Amino acid sequence: MKRNVVTKSVALALAAALLPLLAGCTRHNKKERYYLIATNTRVPYWKTAAAGFAAAGAQYGVTVDTRGPAGLDPQAEADEFKSVVALKPAGILVSVANADLMQPQIDAAIGAGIPVITIDSDAPTSERLYFIGTNNLEAGRLGGHRMAARLNGKGNIVFFTNPGQPNLDERLKGYKDAFASYPDIHIVDVFNIKSDPGSALDQSMAYLARKGKDKVDGFVCLDSRSGVNVAEGFKRMNATDRVLIAMDVDADTLQLVKDGVIDSTISQKPYTMAFLGLKALDDVYHYPVKPLAQSYALDPYAPFPAFIDTGVALVDKANVDAMLSHQNQAPVTGNP
Repeated sequence: MKRNVVTKSVALALAAALLPLLAGCTRHNKKERYYLIATNTRVPYWKTAAAGFAAAGAQYGVTVDTRGPAGLDPQAEADEFKSVVALKPAGILVSVANADLMQPQIDAAIGAGIPVITIDSDAPTSERLYFIGTNNLEAGRLGGHRMAARLNGKGNIVFFTNPGQPNLDERLKGYKDAFASYPDIHIVDVFNIKSDPGSALDQSMAYLARKGKDKVDGFVCLDSRSGVNVAEGFKRMNATDRVLIAMDVDADTLQLVKDGVIDSTISQKPYTMAFLGLKALDDVYHYPVKPLAQSYALDPYAPFPAFIDTGVALVDKANVDAMLSHQNQAPVTGNP
């Protein structure tokens, strides 16, 4: 009789130990749907992010879907976000193309109890839980110090960007911060590509044609696709005495760095942003925080960080082969 009692006690103890593990294994299911709303699903950068999102979804056994316009269109992105909120998903990741348009949509989602985390580009005054992505000010400073070094602290600079896009505006500010230490570096123009990176080609050739005191010495592309178009302008004008700094590590950008047309590019981690983002949303969904709509920024006991920095790196001829090797060994790439 005593032996049976002992056996039952051991069995109960084992069951008690295994139940949490079994519960953890069955925590997820395909009915949980998570969405990534991207600014431009067509470009390699967002294909890479979508791959990270899908990898985390497969690991957790949940359903994921990446949506957004196939071209930078802030209103279309806001509309897509609103349509996803109506589906009552388990959580949403979003990169903000325009904070004014997106903030009310994010606040409405949080008010409806849907966790929202921003990645890549933030809406810091919204009710989003927190931001995962690049420290874009630091990315700009990194590029700014590189440009200053390559120009020996003197020259005229032009930028290619989409004004009003939060992450690009922060990068521009980072460059300006870096140039503040170099009084002989002058920003002579900030060109609005108007959501069309292809417009950078013709404009770069116009800049390259300037002579004398108006000569443009440095070209900076703050988005992921203008760099290859400005590089084409360099090739057509046979411009070998100027400096071009790009953004991101698309395959064609890296090849242009390797060829010496692009001096360097700033690398981000879109795969990591989306991979961590899915896991963060899942955690909030399964372990709800109440109230969800609350300002956690000033709360020293907040359950969330303010910002998770996924890091940046400068890629030039010295390390471009290592970057290409990483991309070749990855299970997915950002290529179409």
